Amino acid sequence: QVQLAESGGGLVQPGGSLRLSCVVSGSIFNLITMGWYRQPPGKQRESVAIITSGGSTNYADAVKGRFTISRDNAKTTVNLQMNSLKPEDTAVYYCNVRAVAAIGEYESDYWGQGTQVTVSS
Repeated sequence: QVQLAESGGGLVQPGGSLRLSCVVSGSIFNLITMGWYRQPPGKQRESVAIITSGGSTNYADAVKGRFTISRDNAKTTVNLQMNSLKPEDTAVYYCNVRAVAAIGEYESDYWGQGTQVTVSS
């Protein structure tokens, strides 16, 4: 069973930085993407940053140049470095893995429990 555990959220002033980390455990047959999503108050969940199995990255326009996604070589940890934070970055941030867990299974999305990021003075 694939499980994700996030850490690193909190309260930060505008212009500050935070680093989110997500540890992935459990057996994965084929990793497709790892990424971060967020859900601002009263809004739908949205993609923030994605990194593919091959290492390609994709960012939401709102975070380009400020956020950086990275992962370890073993593909068991994915991080999100967030710089120059703005109040509109306030949201619950979710780690996501899209993968095939075992031979014969379909690809599935796996989610962490979410971590709160609040940007406020």
